[in-house]
Amino acid sequence: MTGGVPECLAAALRRLGPLGDCWVAFSGGTDSTALLHAAATRPVHASGTLRAIHIDHGLHADSPCWAEHCRRICDALGVPLAVRRLNLTPIPGESLEATAREARYRALAEVLRPGDLMLTAHNQDDQAETLLLALLRGSGVHGLAAMPREAELGRGRLVRPLLDVPRATLEQYVRSFGLSWIEDPSNTSLRMDRNYLRNSIVPLLRARWPGLSATLSRSAGHCAEAAQLVDGLAAELMGACAGSHPGTLGIGALGALERSRRKAVLRLWLRRRGFALPDRRHLARILDEVIPARADADPLVAWFGCEVRRYRDDLFALAPLPPPPGALTIRQAPSGMPPVLELPAGLGWLQWEDMSDGSESAPTVRFGSTGLTCRSRSTSRRRTLKNLFQEAGIPRWLRPYVPLVFSGDILIAVAGVCGCHDESQDPATHEGPQWLGHPWEGLALFRHRAEWPPRPTSLS
Repeated sequence: MTGGVPECLAAALRRLGPLGDCWVAFSGGTDSTALLHAAATRPVHASGTLRAIHIDHGLHADSPCWAEHCRRICDALGVPLAVRRLNLTPIPGESLEATAREARYRALAEVLRPGDLMLTAHNQDDQAETLLLALLRGSGVHGLAAMPREAELGRGRLVRPLLDVPRATLEQYVRSFGLSWIEDPSNTSLRMDRNYLRNSIVPLLRARWPGLSATLSRSAGHCAEAAQLVDGLAAELMGACAGSHPGTLGIGALGALERSRRKAVLRLWLRRRGFALPDRRHLARILDEVIPARADADPLVAWFGCEVRRYRDDLFALAPLPPPPGALTIRQAPSGMPPVLELPAGLGWLQWEDMSDGSESAPTVRFGSTGLTCRSRSTSRRRTLKNLFQEAGIPRWLRPYVPLVFSGDILIAVAGVCGCHDESQDPATHEGPQWLGHPWEGLALFRHRAEWPPRPTSLS
């Protein structure tokens, strides 16, 4: 079959140019079925491999059947398929739709290698609905820009090649080739805002303005240009607002900006760190509670997947902290190799340069112990851990995650900070533990905490 609808999709894919390894996010619905078929039968991945990935959210009793349907389609097209099951559970106070979306994009990002592309089947009507939803939610220009054609996704890129193609064209495509697809019954539920717009409001608007989707998509494009200008200014300002630790903002420089510019810098900073943007209320709390707080205060503003904290003159954004680990033991290593202990929860690992004669028990690692003191040198006085942490510049909310190394009940090292001299031991008995990973000004804890858990995938 040539010309017409199939050629419309082929032209949309050709505009991407020659590609390497590609994935298609394949739900099994009409749109992604059309995209997968067009990509498989009119290859644009001449120098690489085309694969598909199906995300099973585990929210519907028929989802295993949908995954099997997708497998049959991919087998018929000769496209390798990966299936990821999420087993989502509702979070009180959070939108299940938003939670599923966050988890879905995170799963898509996990399969991408450097240079890979993830193609999604978002179309012109999806773009128009996204703009309407953004208007109804009072979004700014970034929200009104709706969905970008390309964006970073994990180690690769997300590409939406069909944003100029109407949904009706995709439906016509699958029918013209006799393809089968999945009808998700939740698409007819008017409980969800997008479905209500799609099924009840947009048809009324389109009856009056037939070119509705194309017109709204054009408006989204104008907003995207305006958003680029805002980001350009924010990027320049953010460079002058860098904090004293990588990835942080300096409170002093940030507070000196006019309020609207301060907002733009905060939004760009959070987006670049991969976090979902705060709503107006949470953003106002950062501006009005965190930034002007006392330097010795411990303010916190949190929303889904992100915590913004202050320590001294630095503003931190990080994923929610887990419960501190319990006690661990540094196990004996093969002869000639230093013992290595991998810490839980992505906190890095410890390498122990053991100079003992082997008669001592293996060191143990604890977290969050209080009331301890440490003498960093035989000639220095004992200091409390609080004093040592303050001198090392470790925020108090990170201190429970600093590995404390013990020999029996004696504290012998505060990892990444200093070794502790024990009067009953020869000072040469132990070389202190080295906290391996990505050092942040000599203190690996900070660097690991800034990257743990892995930054959330940018969804914009």
